[in-house]
Amino acid sequence: MSYTLIGRIQSRLLSALPALLVALGIHRWWAIELVALMLAVGLALDVLVYHRALAYQPGWLALPLGLLELAIVYAAMRELTIAAPLRGALGLYALAWISAQVFAHAVLPRLRLEYAEAGGEPGRLGALTAVAVALTVVGGLGGAYAVRPPTVHLHGTVQGPLVIRHAETLVGGVVKGGIDIRADHVTLRKVTVVGGTYGVNVEHAQHVMLDRVRVLHFTLDAVRAVDAGVMVKDCSVTAPAGPLTTGVLISYSMGRPMSMVSGCTIVGVREGISTHSSMVDVMDNHVVGTSVRGISLSEMSMDRASGNVVESANGIGIVCMDHSMCEIEHNTVAGAKVDGNGDPSRHGVAIEAYFYAEATVAKNTVIASPGGVAAFDQSTIER
Repeated sequence: MSYTLIGRIQSRLLSALPALLVALGIHRWWAIELVALMLAVGLALDVLVYHRALAYQPGWLALPLGLLELAIVYAAMRELTIAAPLRGALGLYALAWISAQVFAHAVLPRLRLEYAEAGGEPGRLGALTAVAVALTVVGGLGGAYAVRPPTVHLHGTVQGPLVIRHAETLVGGVVKGGIDIRADHVTLRKVTVVGGTYGVNVEHAQHVMLDRVRVLHFTLDAVRAVDAGVMVKDCSVTAPAGPLTTGVLISYSMGRPMSMVSGCTIVGVREGISTHSSMVDVMDNHVVGTSVRGISLSEMSMDRASGNVVESANGIGIVCMDHSMCEIEHNTVAGAKVDGNGDPSRHGVAIEAYFYAEATVAKNTVIASPGGVAAFDQSTIER
């Protein structure tokens, strides 16, 4: 089909209507922000690339162009720290892409018979609807901006423990003694936390973002989330103060929005990343030198581990255990060591299912780990 520039813009705005209605219906600011981001990326490509390079756009290009836009939207979402759960974001994008195909090939041609001959311009009613979509998105962004939490900039060192009971964004500085988060819509960005039983402790809260937070000299857990929905992005966990430490622990959060731990570097703890009765995406993390397990997806959790690198784990690299259901894909486990206690389940196993767990394992890389990939105690691994 040969689109005019106006046709491209109006057709894109119209096809975003279902995703926008879903975003408004679920009452989540991240969803409205994501729809706005998808539209911004799409419209920019329409004006700067597609209109110039694709005088004629065949139908088969829809899939590769959709994948290109998905990659750009995902990168922008992470850079802008939009607090969207990964599966929710992918679902919303999929809805928008499918809607675009249905509108372009079925809905708009039926509503205006000369749609193709008019270069994708939907006519007066379509143009008015497109304007309404644009105004609704802008209004939604304005509403999100108007109710955004206040931003507090820390300078120097603050003696904690610091307790956050209201929505806010905390940026920079050093907090000694830990941070307790007890409110929704809290963001920590570029904060260093030194000491404390827990570096950052999140309880009974959701829509909490930890962005480039550094934690060291903690006694138990660097990041602990209980009954919480959190996004932990690009964190750094080093120099624990005791032997019983965990890098990131997310527990009993099944009733909360899906959590995510992404891009973290965790070194020298007992367990790198651990989940209990939660739904968590664990992706693109680097876990080094754990004494018990690198990544533990446990206790009736429904988790996904992808793109992680686990090095020099003692006993087990990545484990799905205790009635959990896990997807373990595209990870690298190198140098898992044999624990000397004689337990075969800790014999340098790179990827393991244990105690009635169900794991789907695909496209992982295992290096110098004598236990390989194995299931124990009534568990199953589907390859």
